[in-house]
Amino acid sequence: MKTDRLELREWRESDRDAWAVMNADPAVREFFPSVLTREESDLAFDRIATGLAENGWGLWAVALDGEFLGFTGLALQTFEASFTPATEIGWRFAAHAWGHGYATEAARAVLDFAFSELGLPEIVSMTAVQNTPSRRVMERIGMTRDPSEDFDHPAVPVGSPVRRHVLYRIAR
Repeated sequence: MKTDRLELREWRESDRDAWAVMNADPAVREFFPSVLTREESDLAFDRIATGLAENGWGLWAVALDGEFLGFTGLALQTFEASFTPATEIGWRFAAHAWGHGYATEAARAVLDFAFSELGLPEIVSMTAVQNTPSRRVMERIGMTRDPSEDFDHPAVPVGSPVRRHVLYRIAR
């Protein structure tokens, strides 16, 4: 997929180091339980790249003029919650890519793909309550939140300050 500025593409081996640096950055991982070790980052890279290649959709690498910036894409969420199973849109970018509108631009392209190519009736997105930058992206792309659907994410340890999550939705 291409947008005015960005390329959303399959992952390349040359993205691996930038991905690991991004996952080791405490600022990038502020709203997650922890940063990732190189081994954890490599495992995530392999899982994401394989899933995208096998399914034809998933979490696409986002590049600007060939430079890896992060990812934007779709993931099936099946953990135990009132709204699952659901297809989630998500993004994560290196800190140097923040503040340029890349997440919003890429997310709009992914939503268009989800609705027009996959025919999905609804997309959700979720993040830690404190993650106002991601929440602003969700709102910019037309998603809405019902506070009664906020939840404790089961994959985040009890007692973690990022366990409480907000849920946003958008229908086709």
